[in-house]
Amino acid sequence: MTRRSLEAEVVVAGGGLAGVCAAISAARSGADVILIHDRPMLGGNTSSEVRVHATGADCSGGRPHAREGGIIEEIRLEEAVRNPQRSNSVWDLVLEEWVRRESVRLLLNTSVTSAAMNSDRCIGHVAAVRPWTEEDFTIGGEFFIDCTGDGRVGFEAGADFRIGREGPEEFDEPDAEGPDDKTMGCSLMWIAEDLGHPVEFKPPSWARKFESEEDLPFRGHTELRHGHWWIEWGGELDMIKDQDQIRRELLACLFGVWDHLKNHGDHGAENWALRWFGVLPAKRESRRLMGPTILTENDILEQTLFADRVTHGGWSIDTHPPKGIYSPERPSWHRKSEDVYSIPLSSLYSRNVPNLFMAGRCASCTHMAMGSTRVAATAAAMGQAVGVAAARCSDHLCLPRDLSEDDIAQIQQDLLRADHFIPELPNEDPADFAREATVTASSHEAGHEPQKVLSGTTRRRGDEVHQWASDAGVALPQSLELRWDGPRELSMLQIVFDTGFERPLTLTHSDAFNKRIVRGPQPECVRDYRIEVECRDGWVEAARVSGNYQRRRVHRFECITASAVRITCDATNGDPQARIFEVRAYDQRH
Repeated sequence: MTRRSLEAEVVVAGGGLAGVCAAISAARSGADVILIHDRPMLGGNTSSEVRVHATGADCSGGRPHAREGGIIEEIRLEEAVRNPQRSNSVWDLVLEEWVRRESVRLLLNTSVTSAAMNSDRCIGHVAAVRPWTEEDFTIGGEFFIDCTGDGRVGFEAGADFRIGREGPEEFDEPDAEGPDDKTMGCSLMWIAEDLGHPVEFKPPSWARKFESEEDLPFRGHTELRHGHWWIEWGGELDMIKDQDQIRRELLACLFGVWDHLKNHGDHGAENWALRWFGVLPAKRESRRLMGPTILTENDILEQTLFADRVTHGGWSIDTHPPKGIYSPERPSWHRKSEDVYSIPLSSLYSRNVPNLFMAGRCASCTHMAMGSTRVAATAAAMGQAVGVAAARCSDHLCLPRDLSEDDIAQIQQDLLRADHFIPELPNEDPADFAREATVTASSHEAGHEPQKVLSGTTRRRGDEVHQWASDAGVALPQSLELRWDGPRELSMLQIVFDTGFERPLTLTHSDAFNKRIVRGPQPECVRDYRIEVECRDGWVEAARVSGNYQRRRVHRFECITASAVRITCDATNGDPQARIFEVRAYDQRH
């Protein structure tokens, strides 16, 4: 093996959506970043080799306007445009592109094997191995972010952790089912296709038998195209050490269910054939690393507004019986909060390993709370939050436990500036001088007045729309103008457009849900627009964009002395109205 030593300010382990967004956000915040991932493609459970859909706070569209913003929204919008054919491999490709363009050093097919501690009980370096290039790595860092799902870095570093279910008494959780060491199981997915003619299926001899409907109680199986998430097992075993046994049993169950659909009863499957099936189990739960705050079921149901909140969740509390497919119970139990809830930074760093952050399903929460936080897009939002926090700790030479109230406030405002959503926390960035402008427009729809682009919130919340929308009865182009009471030095303008948060954007297992998804540019999004600046000598065009489909657009200029800015929306991707959620203006020299 070739021995290599690497150093970075921030080292991220695990390249699922949490790790991808953590690495990107840390790099965008100015940190030197290494991302380590043990598979040949990024995405974790959402990658082409597992194919779990990246669900999140919008509950596949069942909670409108709750969708995660920021980096995961950028990636979803890009993939929707580039991948109308729904190739899972294009998703992998977009994830890798987004990481590499931020100059993150990416180590694929590389597994962390141990962690070495320094005298302050901080992680000094991790050891990792990449067999396909015959390399051993020693990777030093100032801060480490564990996004491995299994909490591998934290475990090797001696971080406090939990596995299993708490009892109702420990945190006064009304629906807790423990205490025990049982977890939710793993699943294997499939993709099937209607070939238009009868296709015979003979199951392998080792496939499990599900010959009657009574063998699959409460497990609906009218959908044929996508594999069933309830083909689940392993929650009574060691979710890490017994993975090989779990994988083999899941394969036997998968082929048993397909045999049931093809050969036992009338399921309309005569012409259907398996086109792909997974061999890498999609894991729901294992170690949870403990932070100063442990998020609980009550925090979700009561929507606790933590002072150090840095992101949000919204998926229902969704737990599954440990016996999985062999349980006579329903395959999942759901309890939905009335609104989205907040997730604090203090549940995203270790309480006893001072330089360790974590995001994803190994975040600090109870089993019940993890039933909601574990979904992939919520994990991505956690990742973006800790990436910003780790970069700030590196820049200011402080540990996360020592962050001041001012530090936390700056992290929150940095996240909001990146179109990241934090419940009940508006833009209060003192550097954003757009907040001091008077806003007018060429037209507007009732309730969507121009000044709403300065509300500080970039999505609808309840009855508040927080956006300017032009009058639908007046044809495009339409314009929005910000004017100040004196000249300002402008070098950056940021615009947040509408990309249809009332609809789901992520594909699900249900074709009924998928029919609502737009596989291309979102129609509400402004496609073609111009930015003009009023200077001493009159109006000057500073930027012109065509073909836009992204929600957040940042424009940088040589510093311009401006008294007003006008954004003219010439065309959208289909909607008759121009829509803008937010405009920010900065002098980036300071």
